[in-house]
Amino acid sequence: MIVPVTDYTFPNLEPEQKALAKVGASIKGFQSKTEAEVIANIAGSKVVIAQFAPITKKVLASLVDNATVIRYGVGVDNIDLQAAKELGVKVAYVPDYCMDEVANHTVAMLLSLMRALPIIDKGIRDNRWDGISMAKPLVPLKEAKIGLIGLGRIGTEVVKRLKVFGSTINVYDPYLSSEKATEIGVNLITLEELFISSDAISLHSPLNEQTKYIINTESLGKMKPNAVIVNAARGGLIDTEALIEALKNKAIRAAALDVFEQEPLPADSELKKLDNVLLSPHLAWYSDSAIERLQRLAGEEAARAVVGESLRCPYPL
Repeated sequence: MIVPVTDYTFPNLEPEQKALAKVGASIKGFQSKTEAEVIANIAGSKVVIAQFAPITKKVLASLVDNATVIRYGVGVDNIDLQAAKELGVKVAYVPDYCMDEVANHTVAMLLSLMRALPIIDKGIRDNRWDGISMAKPLVPLKEAKIGLIGLGRIGTEVVKRLKVFGSTINVYDPYLSSEKATEIGVNLITLEELFISSDAISLHSPLNEQTKYIINTESLGKMKPNAVIVNAARGGLIDTEALIEALKNKAIRAAALDVFEQEPLPADSELKKLDNVLLSPHLAWYSDSAIERLQRLAGEEAARAVVGESLRCPYPL
């Protein structure tokens, strides 16, 4: 059996091929970008691996019965999950390949903003040396209230790292029980309370109809003027235009973004012109070992699907 890969950004597909060879299957890579290209390359397949290509209802309908689609990565927002459910297509993903990397990247960005490092760095390059006036107000981490929107695997890892600083950690997550929150060591609060009280907000929600633009003009208006926002989850969680206006008008202090509504970030994006924004190119997941881990785990999941074994990480439909 040949397992097609709709698209990929890796140097090669050797880890997947190695995993599939153990069950007598092989891999074939494509660089599909449109729905039509995806269908042309994977129609009639039983097992498919996808990265960023659109996995629409028409794409899913082109597969054989009881097919499986495996997504490289944590999110599945390029897959029509409702259609998958209707058509009986199983969906799997790899939610645990880069937990440490994303958690570390998130905390690094958060600490940089809370210590005003991007603003101070820019000031020095502009020949300023009035550090206090550039940095203030600066809330000590022991006194800071940090709010997390969503608390999955990566959010939980972020909490572990932040606890050492002594900050108060508040969480909004409609799926988190009060018992679990107590076990993790966080305070479960409402979204309204989180917006109003937080010195820093970090996003950890999946992107869906309920969470799209959870950061918008209204929510930004509720935040402290010295609040900072970190997003290494999904670009669509933030209304970009609303964020730009809030940053320009100093309605909030700063933002650190690893993900964007449009990727790559357009050359003329206003975000690039702002001094109070820290940017990285959807790279929070990256380390040398994380790439191999992602490919290997996806390949092993595909091998399980080929032989009809239970999937390690099925996505709930």
